[in-house]
Amino acid sequence: MEKKRNLYIIYAGVATVFWATAFLFTQYAQESFSSQGAGLVRYLIATAAILAVMAAKKIGPPKLKDVPKFLLSGFVGFACYVTAFNLSAQTINAATSSVLAQTGPILTAIFSCVFFHEKILLRGWLAIGMAFAGILVLALWNGTFSVKPGVLWMLVAAVSLSIYNLTQRMYIRDYTPFQVTAYSIIGGTVLLLVFLPDAIPEMKTATAASWGAVAYLGVFCGVVAYVSWTKAFSLAERTSDVSNFMFAQPLLASLIGFFAKGEVPGIETVLGGILILGGMFLFQTGQKS
Repeated sequence: MEKKRNLYIIYAGVATVFWATAFLFTQYAQESFSSQGAGLVRYLIATAAILAVMAAKKIGPPKLKDVPKFLLSGFVGFACYVTAFNLSAQTINAATSSVLAQTGPILTAIFSCVFFHEKILLRGWLAIGMAFAGILVLALWNGTFSVKPGVLWMLVAAVSLSIYNLTQRMYIRDYTPFQVTAYSIIGGTVLLLVFLPDAIPEMKTATAASWGAVAYLGVFCGVVAYVSWTKAFSLAERTSDVSNFMFAQPLLASLIGFFAKGEVPGIETVLGGILILGGMFLFQTGQKS
């Protein structure tokens, strides 16, 4: 049992690290691509990689009756999420964006409690409250509740990802983690094709750096990270055990943004991040207790 627990920690950790780098590489991609174009090209590349793996491993399509389910997970986990995420990256920095994204695990824990009847101990609820307090620090630091468009888009992304997390917990009962991720990504890519007419001109003029950024986002932040994330769900006892790893993203994204672009987090990001990371630690130790 302990070995199984350690395995889900490794898989969740891999996904968290790659997602922390997504904030930086999204900014590089948007030097040539629009928010919608970057999302589409990212998942066109991810889909190409997935189809190659499926062909090599002789993995067929999902059951016809399950196609609508994967279109749903593709919409919330990829089409909606990546569009909202990319729009948020235009107006807020990596540290703030990643901290706001941590509403995702809070919502996931609450939804899991409601729909899956997963028990969250009192210490776990206190941890969630502590993390939410960190988010309030970000929003209320200047004395007023000031919401930039990027903040709203990041909250939309967080809600989308929390719903996606729930679908993964359900779908792995009938499919492998790779199949669940693959079918969801393909479904999301199909929905993103609505942006293809505007993306084609951008593809023709994009720089090599931007192409490299979207390729990295598609393969590593897309395929590798999401397969690892779904694998973690298949090994963990509770959905919230995995989703709370997202609380580590602010610190990682802040460090990456600082060393790569010299972004210095504001005091509100530091204090809010401490509360959020403290909440993650309290949740993990509390649930084990």
